Amino acid sequence: MAQMIEFQRPDGAHSPAYLALASRPDAPGLILLQEWWGLNDNIRATADRYAAAGFHTLAPDLYRGRQASDADEASHLMSGLSFADATHQDLAGALRHLREHCGSPKVGVSGFCMGGALSVAAAVHVQGLSAASCFYGIPPADFAAPQDVAIPFQGHYADIDDWCTPEAVRAFVAQLPPGAEIHHYPAAHGFFNSSRAHVYDAACAEQAWQRTLTFLRARLG
Repeated sequence: MAQMIEFQRPDGAHSPAYLALASRPDAPGLILLQEWWGLNDNIRATADRYAAAGFHTLAPDLYRGRQASDADEASHLMSGLSFADATHQDLAGALRHLREHCGSPKVGVSGFCMGGALSVAAAVHVQGLSAASCFYGIPPADFAAPQDVAIPFQGHYADIDDWCTPEAVRAFVAQLPPGAEIHHYPAAHGFFNSSRAHVYDAACAEQAWQRTLTFLRARLG
């Protein structure tokens, strides 16, 4: 079962989101965070995939219905997003919705690109999460410093990446708390996105998918 819904933020406002439910009523929850393109068909399909794997999955529409078709538009939309508001309001509200309305006893967070950066921010700021899995994202250190990650953390990073460069990733990983699980892939930024043929790497994507499921199942049940 999957549908667009609205959930309440801590400030009382409402956020749109795509909700894909697992078959088990008490399934663990997952907040799935979009790339800078928006809540598009690829993110909804990924949410459906997580639901089929046993997670109630909620993907907040952080752009409120807008989607980008090219990099310039995506950059404009991302630059207009307040990471603080998204983290403290949208992600905190998504966590509460999965717990209180979907019956998830534990909730994790995962995201790609911009959503990967926000998954790190959630691991720092959103109390009550149980795990975070980040795909090629690094948030601004002045908003979410890696040493402040407070929950089990997994990172997936591409070796051919001019945004989360290998140098930036090394510096980020060096500051994470002990025990963080980090994986590197001989692929380009966005390698998990099957809708973008010029960067998609099927073998790396499948390896990352299996690693993510193993990580989340171990920590969310």
